[in-house]
Amino acid sequence: MRTRKIVPSALVVATTVALLATGTQAAGGAPAVAAKQGTTDYTVILEEGRNRDMAEKAIRAAGGEITRTNDAVGVLTVKAPASGFIERVSASDAVLGAAHVKPVGHSPAQPKVTQEQVKRAEVESENKTTKPNASPKGTKAATAGLDPLDGDLWGLKMVRSDIARAKQAGDKRVYVGILDTGVDGTHPDIAPNFNNALSRNFTIDIPFDSDGGVFDGPCEFRGCVDPANHDDGGHGTHVAGTIGAAANGIGVSGVAPNVSLVNIRGGQDAGSFFLQPVVDALTYGADIGLDVINMSFYVDPWYMNCKANPADSPEEQIEQKAIIAAVQRALNYAHRKGVTLIGAGGNNHEDLGKPRTDVASPNYPPGHARDRAVDNATCLNLPTEGDHVISVSALGPSTAKADYSNYGLEQASVAAPGGYFRDGLGTDWYRTNENLILSAYPKNVALAEGAIDANGEITPDGLAAGVKKDCKDGVCGYYQFLQGTSMAAPHATGVAALIVSQYGKRDPKHPGTLTLDPDKVEKVLTKTATPRACPNPRTVSYVDVGRSPEFDATCEGDAKFNGFYGYGIVDAYGAVTRGGNFL
Repeated sequence: MRTRKIVPSALVVATTVALLATGTQAAGGAPAVAAKQGTTDYTVILEEGRNRDMAEKAIRAAGGEITRTNDAVGVLTVKAPASGFIERVSASDAVLGAAHVKPVGHSPAQPKVTQEQVKRAEVESENKTTKPNASPKGTKAATAGLDPLDGDLWGLKMVRSDIARAKQAGDKRVYVGILDTGVDGTHPDIAPNFNNALSRNFTIDIPFDSDGGVFDGPCEFRGCVDPANHDDGGHGTHVAGTIGAAANGIGVSGVAPNVSLVNIRGGQDAGSFFLQPVVDALTYGADIGLDVINMSFYVDPWYMNCKANPADSPEEQIEQKAIIAAVQRALNYAHRKGVTLIGAGGNNHEDLGKPRTDVASPNYPPGHARDRAVDNATCLNLPTEGDHVISVSALGPSTAKADYSNYGLEQASVAAPGGYFRDGLGTDWYRTNENLILSAYPKNVALAEGAIDANGEITPDGLAAGVKKDCKDGVCGYYQFLQGTSMAAPHATGVAALIVSQYGKRDPKHPGTLTLDPDKVEKVLTKTATPRACPNPRTVSYVDVGRSPEFDATCEGDAKFNGFYGYGIVDAYGAVTRGGNFL
């Protein structure tokens, strides 16, 4: 494994954002805001190796009450006064720091879209915010033996999953965790591989943010806790489909179409990922024996978590230090337990080794971001810069680095298909839906977004965005095109799952499952990746496709390893046929 800066997984919010002022704790998720006015919830991180009794005494002395613990990583959830608690409790030698949760529960003054939703739409749904060009007709067709819509899965072919499955299509004893916004376990392409018994939701819906705007929106289920087979955002289901949609004669198939999929939800409907749910999901996934966990997100509210940024208040510095420690501990814990960790490189079109000014933090509550000068030495994007995380950059159909994709010698491990709407300048494929990644789309989300009507028929807006419908034996599934490093990471996750399927051994700690040391998985993944040299010239300008000069990117490194492609493009066929040479 290459040496990287030690940093936690995706950016996870300072603590689980509380729901309503009910004074109750959400089952398996973030605690709710205390009913008593003037108190709120915190995530307190204990110093490793220090006396636990001293820490608890410090918490009580600072006015706190412990309501929940995660002993795997030394994290406590505490109800305490809404102001002053973080600095008071962090003064104890037994406490590393704490993260503050802003109270939630105001009635909305007017609906508003969150920053995270805006960012996602700008990148992942670019084809929905910009009218796509009409795609060429009759130039793509499904390959024999694959599912009906697999002809649109150029990513499946780029990573050679279509031919790898003749030798290894995945093993049901390999369990892949989807740490995301949820997974629609009822989707006809997900259901055959979905493990409902092991799936969990570690979040509670947050209807409104603390400034009175709509956040997740109205709760669909009693107690504001979605079932473990539900996805009200669509992101997690898309990710799950790319990893392991079943090859069952309907819709699409995934990179590893026979593995088991487990929802370990840590993301809100709005697309935000807060600290407590992410940490709990990682440690739970490790405890139940997951082989691979996909993390297509960053941990909110800080795009860059800095240990001591003078632009931040003392309390904010303590919070970020606590986030870094808690996430890294959870990553270390999962790695020790045999989990291969895959992370999306991020969609901020920057060299993470030379980060620009952070203009996105803090993103919760919405509208509170400010410009922050950040540096590479003390600031981290999590989880992609976390230790043990295999970070993935995104490519278009031409294998060019996508305009939005982050990159960097220090961060990029491998590259994978993520979609690139503006790929193919000068060809008929430029700015077409088919340049993106097609995967599963929850029916409830398609209906809410106006892509289908009440009768399940695709609307004109849905047709323009390339939404597809496929039916078999009276059962229909829906599919949408998205792009992003969130779509690249699951291609790598699918290949990692095939590696465990091919070379894994029976796991004595979890009967009926396979296991393979994550360092060995990473070695096979990187050694069998298809090397790709930097482009010539090394600096790529995206001005001709309508981007500002800010998007210009310079590739550093050589053909064996560079900042755009890492060790190369993940290769499923190479992994299952040649991977044993590296074990």
